[in-house]
Amino acid sequence: MRRPEWGSDTFAAALDKLDLKYIALNPGASFRGLHDSLVNFTSECRMLLCIHEETAVSIAQGWAKVTGRAMGVALHSNVGLLHASMSIFNAWCDRMPMLIIGAMGPVDAMKRRPWIDWVHTSQDQGALIRDFVKWDDQPGSVGAACQALAEGAARAQTAPCGPVYVNLDSALQEQELATPVAQPDFARLKPAPASKPDPALVRDAAAMLSAAKAPVILMGRLSHSDATWERRVALAEHLGARVITDFKAAASFPTAHPAIAGTAGYFPDPIAREAIGNADVVLNLGWIDFAGTMRAVYGDRPVPAGLISASNDAAMQRGWVRDSGALAPADIAFQCAPDDLVEALTGEMKVAAAAFKGGILPIPAVEEGPLSPQDIAALLREALQGRKTCLMRGPLSWTGADWPVEGPLDALGADGGGGIGSGPGMAVGAALALRDHHPDRFPLAVLGDGDFLMNASALWTAANQKIPMLIVVVNNHSFYNDEVHQETVARVRGRPVENKTVGIELIGPDIGIAGIAQGFGAECQGRLTAATEVRAALQKAIATVDLGGVALVEIEATKGYAPSMVKVLQSES
Repeated sequence: MRRPEWGSDTFAAALDKLDLKYIALNPGASFRGLHDSLVNFTSECRMLLCIHEETAVSIAQGWAKVTGRAMGVALHSNVGLLHASMSIFNAWCDRMPMLIIGAMGPVDAMKRRPWIDWVHTSQDQGALIRDFVKWDDQPGSVGAACQALAEGAARAQTAPCGPVYVNLDSALQEQELATPVAQPDFARLKPAPASKPDPALVRDAAAMLSAAKAPVILMGRLSHSDATWERRVALAEHLGARVITDFKAAASFPTAHPAIAGTAGYFPDPIAREAIGNADVVLNLGWIDFAGTMRAVYGDRPVPAGLISASNDAAMQRGWVRDSGALAPADIAFQCAPDDLVEALTGEMKVAAAAFKGGILPIPAVEEGPLSPQDIAALLREALQGRKTCLMRGPLSWTGADWPVEGPLDALGADGGGGIGSGPGMAVGAALALRDHHPDRFPLAVLGDGDFLMNASALWTAANQKIPMLIVVVNNHSFYNDEVHQETVARVRGRPVENKTVGIELIGPDIGIAGIAQGFGAECQGRLTAATEVRAALQKAIATVDLGGVALVEIEATKGYAPSMVKVLQSES
């Protein structure tokens, strides 16, 4: 590599050393120096041009959900950071790594151009997001900036993972270098491996589980390798345990396995709650808000079951945001990656290989007439039979009964932060990772109309980068989740239930979703209302994806949630 001439040349060289394959960005003047260096000095870190900063961060999150690795993101000064903040929050709550590079006008006020450099400069820019990133820095020299980039990448990818933010002064980027700047020792700035569970505690946990008559395993955030999947199945079979999974989290256990209790949802359903209530030992493997789930089952009563908890989430608990819930209750607590505890337990208990070799749940029949979200799921399963499919994102109206999983990477879970609008970007990032690392996987995202419309422009990046993917939009013309809430309030207050749609429905005029997506470069079909139309459209869309294209199918859907989810929502309200 030739000698760096400018500060930003050294930053671009550092990004290459960090093995960041991509950097997602919406261009901005505050990082014009870095942009030039990425284009003209080095080309190892490939730019992904995005229409919006929120999309750029969501793409990085989707990439990490498949690869477990960080992507780079560049944000233009405080304005880009403000645009991206919701997506950063999602990545934080989802425990996904990314290296976010910010920028601003010169810290030295004497070097600022009139007006624009002033409005794009903040006294402490990182303070905008400091409560939901793992670490941030605003280095004061070219050498310190290279060190910060290396340190940030390592911190982001050290478990528990999360986003980090490094703010690069534009004056440092555009500083001409008289002599080369020493780069950090990248080989010695690597993510540290997760701590292994304590052997003595493993023996205690194994003894408690072996003595249990009705053990239950809650499976939350877990890895998606074939080996860890097989160990989880083997452990459940060895213990004769009931298993509860979470639709918010990625696929962790086969849906068709007889050990499954209830249906994976956003909350445990009545069958799952009954299993927890009857358990004599509960093993928490990275469950999201374990304390909240125990309280939902037992209320203020003491939990009679023995509790074993494996999570490293306590290291991410902060004062401002409560996404971790309360501290997980436990008789035996492990601060480690949950799958490392599973490996230790299977070794300690000499667990045999899993006997279950997979099963396929029947696909429900779909009759002609108005299509429910569940009908759309059945039509998709029918169209994609025999293909290894990755559900990169599912709609809020689905549960695990709508999309059963047979193995790792069958489903990637939700966004983490519970906002709307991340689906398109996360789908593009996940589809990019599948294209690069798992080309045998068919990339599918099923989005609600509200989620899609908030960041539909993400499709342009997919088309621009030739990232094959299928997006199905389940269009009920409403931000329907809020209709459920407004109906609850109306019933409690004795007010007209029929007014629940006011300010929530997306009608008058109806929005042409397929036309919007077509404008961003996707091949589109919609708005479809009949099962026969949907079947034909899906075959055409699948053929488009097989040829490397971006396809979108818009399907008119009735309002409603899966029956198991309705029961939970009614009990919660």
